[in-house]
Amino acid sequence: MKGTVVDNAAVHFGPHSSLDTPRTTGLGASGLTGPTSQQFQPFPSGSSPRAGRALGATVLDGIPLVDAHVHVPNLATLSPAWVQWARDFGPDGILEDVWDEDGVPCPERLDELFADQGVDVALLICEYSPNVTGTQAFDDLLPIVEHNPKRFRPVAGFNPLLHQPIAELERQLGLGAAALKLHPVHGGFRCDDRSLYPAYHVLQERQVPVVIHCGTSTFPGSINENADPQILLPVIRDFPGLKIVLAHGGRGGWYDTAASMALSHETVWIELSGLPPKRLPDYYAGFDLGRLARKWIFGTDWPGVPGTAKNAAAVADLLADDVAAAVLGGNARNVYAGLPRLPAVDAGPSQRMEV
Repeated sequence: MKGTVVDNAAVHFGPHSSLDTPRTTGLGASGLTGPTSQQFQPFPSGSSPRAGRALGATVLDGIPLVDAHVHVPNLATLSPAWVQWARDFGPDGILEDVWDEDGVPCPERLDELFADQGVDVALLICEYSPNVTGTQAFDDLLPIVEHNPKRFRPVAGFNPLLHQPIAELERQLGLGAAALKLHPVHGGFRCDDRSLYPAYHVLQERQVPVVIHCGTSTFPGSINENADPQILLPVIRDFPGLKIVLAHGGRGGWYDTAASMALSHETVWIELSGLPPKRLPDYYAGFDLGRLARKWIFGTDWPGVPGTAKNAAAVADLLADDVAAAVLGGNARNVYAGLPRLPAVDAGPSQRMEV
């Protein structure tokens, strides 16, 4: 499948890389906050927010595009390491372009940027990892969702070491969360912990998926052994109707494990954020790529990616047309809860119709 894209971004997803920035995060008075705005400057001296780097308009043969893994946190609640990661792997000037001088994302500019990249729906991730990357609060996402609820949907999140899981899950689902994302690597917990079972029960009953970080991270303080997808085998057995999405697809040493689990269990999916598209055939070399790709969901880990549309086109180039359409949008619409109706490809390559 060949996508037509007008964009000069390089085809590469930036993995979480080792950073020299000292880690200054810690539990605040509430137990949930990351570094304060006094601990770091979101923008270097002399730079101006939203300096505005023009992004090319994109067309991907009319295929609906869902980015299932997007971060737009308040920068003042994050560790300096996360901010540096965004600078190192995102487009030049992205923080100044989208975030204001207080480190708050601008919904209007974000909406414009994702429209330019051809993204129909972006799923916004939250995370509570104050000892590693800081706090990406669910409620900070709501102004973005309110600005354009057709394009932006929030994903719930909590840390069982900091929250009452059921109370927080119920609250965030009530505010429209399309899934629950758990980050055991940064959060410091295992996803087979029985304290999470009531939350899994709620998700299974409501047909809302759980997204699990399944890939290594080099942010200081990461507990990478918690990324092993095999930890989820008891959860799959005990909750046979729970849809489970393996974010980062087993990045590091678990590509084969993640692929085997996705092919063996109807409810398990692989989400591609943080994986360079051109290397997917190598990562999953032991498997029929066309068959495995039917269990893929497109995601970027934005802003840690040079160009969303370019990466979507690179994924599509690996696949037959029908499989590419499923990976880029169809699978996400079937897995995540309550996504808006998406335009679908008609007979012509650039014609779209609502489905």
